[in-house]
Amino acid sequence: MTAFPKTMSATTISEPGGPDVLRLEQLAVSPPGPSEILIRVAAAGVNRPDLLQRAGLYPAPEGASAIPGLEVAGTVQAAGSEVSRWKPGDLVCALTPGGGYAEYALVDASNALRVPSGLPLEEASAIPETFFTVWHNVFERGALKAGETLLVHGGGSGIGTTAIMLGKAFGATVVVTAGSEEKCQACRNLGADVAINYREEDWVAVVKEATSKRGADVILDMVGGPYIAKNYQAAAVDGRIVNIAFLQGSRVEVDYMRLMLKRLTHTGSTLRSQPIAAKARIAAQLEEKVWPLLAQGKCRPLIHKRYLLADAAQAHALMETNAHIGKIVLTVG
Repeated sequence: MTAFPKTMSATTISEPGGPDVLRLEQLAVSPPGPSEILIRVAAAGVNRPDLLQRAGLYPAPEGASAIPGLEVAGTVQAAGSEVSRWKPGDLVCALTPGGGYAEYALVDASNALRVPSGLPLEEASAIPETFFTVWHNVFERGALKAGETLLVHGGGSGIGTTAIMLGKAFGATVVVTAGSEEKCQACRNLGADVAINYREEDWVAVVKEATSKRGADVILDMVGGPYIAKNYQAAAVDGRIVNIAFLQGSRVEVDYMRLMLKRLTHTGSTLRSQPIAAKARIAAQLEEKVWPLLAQGKCRPLIHKRYLLADAAQAHALMETNAHIGKIVLTVG
């Protein structure tokens, strides 16, 4: 096995709280297990689950690193005895169950993908969490098809910008909601057919108008709360609604009559807790269907701002303002 340092810099959570509880510490570097690879991290994506974990609301799954960070890109430093696909020196991006905010990260080899040709590592680090999430929820659970209408709430977020690009790449009409004209314009620039400033317009009415009263076939929702009932209004007959977060609450009173009358499917998922094999299956789908698009430059992650690993608290503070458009990344190597 290739040699690697015994210690590394890593961002830890001293106690549940605000961004100021993030600390840069020196920790031991663990060798990869039989099916794992050790990645020398060049950059790590920042995602909203990291903020929830920091606040004490989203603990790491059993056996996962308590270090935050769900996606990285970098160079394979060492590979376990059962790993045949990867070798030291390979450039990879990977979905991690935790541990991304560090100089080295362990991941199962099946949850890593080769960095698309020509894509900088900083951009590659912004791919796994959002692209895995969008593919699984929009195209698998939501079964989006060419010619259908996709409604994305939070269009300016990392998930939202990814959903716009992939929705358009696979032939859908994409409608988004966002909280400012700046975000709406950014969504249009990425290909959104309709961008609705939810602070100024009735987005249900605009969705109906944009679809000739038909409604959206697939709705990707990270807001929850009052949006749940409104999604039922905005959905087309046989529509599919997929919740991936509940920023405005998960407990609401809803009249389910529309769900019956429209034959709606309302589902949802989390990614981090899924088995390694399930994530490997999503990785294989991305490699087949989406990686060619990335290699051809037909879509690429939108980076809002980069921070050094030591400045992870500033990255979290920015994300909490909701002022960002696209992804925030930490540069490590």
